[in-house]
Amino acid sequence: MFYNKTNFNIYMRSKTFGSDIKAGIVVFLVALPLCLGIAMACNVPLFSGIISGVIGGILVTTFSGSRYSVSGPAAGLTLIVISSIATLGSYEVFLAAVVFGGVLQIILGLLKAGGIGNFVPNAVIKGMLAGIGIILIIKQIPHLFGYDKDPEGDMEFFQLDGENSFTELINMVNFITPGALIIGIISFILLYICGKPFYKESKIFSNIPAPLLIVVFGILLTISFKGYEFLRVDPQHLVNLPTIKNFEDLKSNLAFPDFSFISKGNFWLVVVTIGLVASLETLLNIEATDKLDPEKNESNSNKELLAQGTGNIVAGLLGGLPITSVIVRSSANIGAGAKTKLSVIFHALLLLISVIAFPQILALIPNACLAAILIATGFKLTKLQIFKEQYKYGIQQFLPFIVTVVIMLRLGILKGVGAGIAVSIFFIIRDNIKFSFDSSSDTIDGKLYYLIKLPQHVTFFNKGYLIRFFNNIKPNSKVIIDGSINKTVNRDSQDVISDFISTSKNKKIEIELIKYTDNG
Repeated sequence: MFYNKTNFNIYMRSKTFGSDIKAGIVVFLVALPLCLGIAMACNVPLFSGIISGVIGGILVTTFSGSRYSVSGPAAGLTLIVISSIATLGSYEVFLAAVVFGGVLQIILGLLKAGGIGNFVPNAVIKGMLAGIGIILIIKQIPHLFGYDKDPEGDMEFFQLDGENSFTELINMVNFITPGALIIGIISFILLYICGKPFYKESKIFSNIPAPLLIVVFGILLTISFKGYEFLRVDPQHLVNLPTIKNFEDLKSNLAFPDFSFISKGNFWLVVVTIGLVASLETLLNIEATDKLDPEKNESNSNKELLAQGTGNIVAGLLGGLPITSVIVRSSANIGAGAKTKLSVIFHALLLLISVIAFPQILALIPNACLAAILIATGFKLTKLQIFKEQYKYGIQQFLPFIVTVVIMLRLGILKGVGAGIAVSIFFIIRDNIKFSFDSSSDTIDGKLYYLIKLPQHVTFFNKGYLIRFFNNIKPNSKVIIDGSINKTVNRDSQDVISDFISTSKNKKIEIELIKYTDNG
């Protein structure tokens, strides 16, 4: 484990210790509302989200193949959690499925399945990051205005209350909370000030993370507004924490797995769903985190699956939600200047200590100031420059990128990424068909000659090209079919070549075959 004396002393002596502590505080402030909000959105005990955040931050990080990835409960699994609990009948049975889902992830890691993430095009990964940024902004704006009907961690377009991300923006206009809005505006002002050179270069101010300053001001303003009816920020607009005053409270907030349903078919369907979806989300987020890494380190994806599987086994046993690598928290970690895994581990310790030791203080944090922090994170992920850059690279880069963004906004991360990959594959197939053949024509001594060189592998995708090429051959000409480098010809394409050879005499077309055997 991480916390042995030698490793601890190394971290303490390291020059990166201060940077990691500051980054850990930032990630904690981002993770706290998301861990609680996702649990609330899933309609499970709030402490379940904290448990997963702690396990993901300590256990998964310890064995992770990534330096900056932050793991915890994922908003992308919310609908799966809700539908799975409904299918299995209870949260306790679902937890048993999470345990076996973790086992499946370990098996995938041992089978070296982590390389799947390497097949996702860069344009799609960048589209995923931009899409998450836009979703984060859209979802947090209502909280900024003091409209908190939708739970903090919900990232789905279609909400459980029948609304969607866009109608929520319209509805918030009728439910603005003045105190929350003022806190949100002041939070943005503080973010602007903290970005100025005088703040960053100050020996005192530079040691205070901007999100921490915003939260402190948010708490002070919440207390100050209590005496004014118009400005008062009600508890529904503050961080919603589980109450843990003693061991009995802790026990009541915990749930444990029920393994009595493991003989049921639908149980194993849920297991496979959790294992595969959590693994896919993790691999995509790890790939995206590597893209954000200023040092461009490449994470060990197979090692990551082993770490995630271990984390989900423990999370399921202790009553936590499924764990994946989470790009919003990982992005905040990198943006806050993290240098080692210590930042992630520290954020997890803060999650655990704060909820148990001083929940009364955390319960004074307004959602509006946290929304400002998350919106700022969203803007970092979806800069206009990224859209311009992808457009400049041409249609083959821009179309998969923009399709990923648009589909994500409507249907979620995995479907958006799937659509982006599909568009990328279309371009690959098109280019393979377009550039796989080397063909030419020339007139020699009054006779028209055609030359077509077959590539190493001719597939059914090449059938259309061959048909067009042979249809354009004029009578009384000679066609040279060069198979010098060819190794295989798909049956469909071979039939096209055979049909052309058999009918060529009728058009007085002479055929010359070079190292090509017609088996038609």
